[in-house]
Amino acid sequence: MSDGDGPELRPETLRFCPLCSARLAPRTLPPDGRDRPVCTACGFVFYLAPKVVAGTLPVRADRVLLIRRAIEPGRGLWTFPGGYVDWGEDVREAARRETLEEVRLPVRLDRLLGVYSYGGAPVVVAVFLASVPDGVDPVPMADEVLEAAYFGPEEIPWETLAFPSTRDALRDWVAGRGPARPGPGV
Repeated sequence: MSDGDGPELRPETLRFCPLCSARLAPRTLPPDGRDRPVCTACGFVFYLAPKVVAGTLPVRADRVLLIRRAIEPGRGLWTFPGGYVDWGEDVREAARRETLEEVRLPVRLDRLLGVYSYGGAPVVVAVFLASVPDGVDPVPMADEVLEAAYFGPEEIPWETLAFPSTRDALRDWVAGRGPARPGPGV
C-alpha cells in the first residue's frame, strides 16, 4: 500500500541495483519461475521481502485494549498497538516496544495469538496476547494515537477497524476465550 507520497515499493517499481547502481531488469529465475529484478551489471537479485509488523492485544479483566489511529493509513480507525519490526530486532521485543511507544504500557507477552498475511499486501503481522500490569493505564501518544480504550467482546467496534489483521486477530481472540465461566461463588 502506498501512503500517497509516491509510487508503491513493489518488485516492478525497483529500477536500480542497491550494490552498484546499475539498472535492474526483470528475469525469470528458477526454481519457482518467478520474475525477479536482477542487476544488468553485477547480477544481484533483488528479493523484495514483506515488512514485518508486531503488535499486541493487551487484555485486562477480559477486555482488550484498542487504539484509534492518529496517522494514515487508517486514521481515526481502531486497531491494536503495533508497528514495524526494526532490522535485527526480536519480533517479541518489537511488540513490547511498540505498545510502550504508543500507549506507555509495559506489557507482558503471554503467547502468540496469530500471524496474519494477505495476498498482495506488503506486510506480515504477528500479534501477541499480552497482560497489562495492575494499576497501569494506557496513555495515548498523540503523534500516533488519538485515544485508547478497553472493549469487551460484545463491544468491539467491528465497523470501524483499521485493517484486516485487526479484524482477524480480534475474531481469534473472541473465539479463543471459550465458553463463559461462572464468577466466584457461583
